[in-house]
Amino acid sequence: MIRSSNIKIRTGGPEDVPAILALLDGAVGWLAGQGRTGQWGDQSFSSIPARVEQIAQYGTEPFLIRLAEDDEGRAVGSCVLSEQRGKYIPAVDERELFIRNLVTDRSRKGSGIGAALIADAVEEARRRGIGLLRVDCYGGADRKLVSQYRALGFTETESFEVEQPSGIWPGQVLAIRL
Repeated sequence: MIRSSNIKIRTGGPEDVPAILALLDGAVGWLAGQGRTGQWGDQSFSSIPARVEQIAQYGTEPFLIRLAEDDEGRAVGSCVLSEQRGKYIPAVDERELFIRNLVTDRSRKGSGIGAALIADAVEEARRRGIGLLRVDCYGGADRKLVSQYRALGFTETESFEVEQPSGIWPGQVLAIRL
């Protein structure tokens, strides 16, 4: 269990899926409130059955949920890891640990929760003997999210696009070499 400024990080399971959905719903609301709907739209994750199903899968193999909690046991962040990348992500010729989902409580923005979860992911990769940690994120609009990952030690690698009913979703892959 990792502790960082009154935050503890523990391994989660299927019982933590509702907390992850609540964090994602909060993030969607926060983004939409800023007019930033390109990443996840403006509807809560919990109101879209396909998204609920996707997040529910994170409670099973081959995924590892790492949940950040405050002193009162409330979920304030989540990082879902897997050695399997998402279907739209370009492959690499080596073993990797992939961050499949990362979300933090937007009311605690700037408190280091995301950095603590990334540090935890780096340690998990090292524990597994893996030398590459990758993540993908929304690469559109002002690329603010890409900049946040760069500030956490990631380097941009490939860009990709996903065709969706609402148009093209621009993605960016970033990596940390360990």
